[in-house]
Formats: sequence, structure tokens, C-alpha cells
Amino acid sequence: MRERQTERQRRSAREFEAFVAGAGGRLLHAATLLTGEPPEHNERARRLLTAALARTYAHWDPERGEDPYDRTRQELVARFASTAWRYHRHRDRATGVLARLSPQERLVLVLRLSEGVAEEQVAALIGLPSERVRVICTRAIATMRSAPAGARRVRPRAGAEGVT
Repeated sequence: MRERQTERQRRSAREFEAFVAGAGGRLLHAATLLTGEPPEHNERARRLLTAALARTYAHWDPERGEDPYDRTRQELVARFASTAWRYHRHRDRATGVLARLSPQERLVLVLRLSEGVAEEQVAALIGLPSERVRVICTRAIATMRSAPAGARRVRPRAGAEGVT
């Protein structure tokens, strides 16, 4: 009985390692986008993902048929949302691609566009109505398309295109 349980635990650990090996990069990318950090300096994102993976592993039971990626993403979202004020406070230091967005805007944008989660699922995950999620996503996209504050648009000089 004890040997069977130990073998099951080993198999479960191997399956979890395989899951992390396959999905870890994508999950780290999502966490990095959420925190607004650049990929080469994403310490907060790494801590966030480590905590989410630890929670997933604690409840890991491949025989239940749960999708471990979904579970980890849900945990990542919950942990980010519960600590978002920290990431908002560091927003002025963030230099990642989504650093201009608020934590809520980053969360919605990452889930909708990077992770491909349906609007209704995002709404359920973060506890907002679908219409509000749609507005936040639209606003975040508009912010990302606009020029950053203080950026100058460079206009081509007249005659610079070979006109003589």
C-alpha cells in the first residue's frame, strides 16, 4: 500500500514537472506582462508565478481531470489582483511594454489578448460585469495605441524623400 502511494506521488511529481517545463515559459510571460516589468528584469513576475505554481502543486491531482494551466492562470490572476496595489505603486519604475497601463487594465488586456480568455470568463475571474471588462479592454488598447506622454512625433522634412 505504501509503495503504491509513493509510486503515485513520484508519477504525480513527474507529471507536474512536465507541465511546468511545457507551460512555464508562457506563464512567466503572462506574469511579466501583468507586473509591467521588462522580461530581463522580472523579479516580481517570477515571485508571482512561483507562488501560483506552488499553490497548483499543493492541489495537484492529475486524476481529477483539471487543466493545470487554467488552474495556475487562475491562481496567478488571483494573486496579482490581491497584490495589484503594489504593482501600481511601482508603475513609475516599470518599463515593460504594458507599464503605461493600470494593473486592472494590464490584467484584462493580458487575459483577453495574450491568453485568449473569453470576455465572460475574464469577468467571472475578476468579479466584474462583462460590459465593464469590455470598456477596460477598449481603454487599454487605446492607451497602448496612443503616443506615450512626452513623446514627440517625428515628421519627415519636406523634400527629404528624394524630391529635388
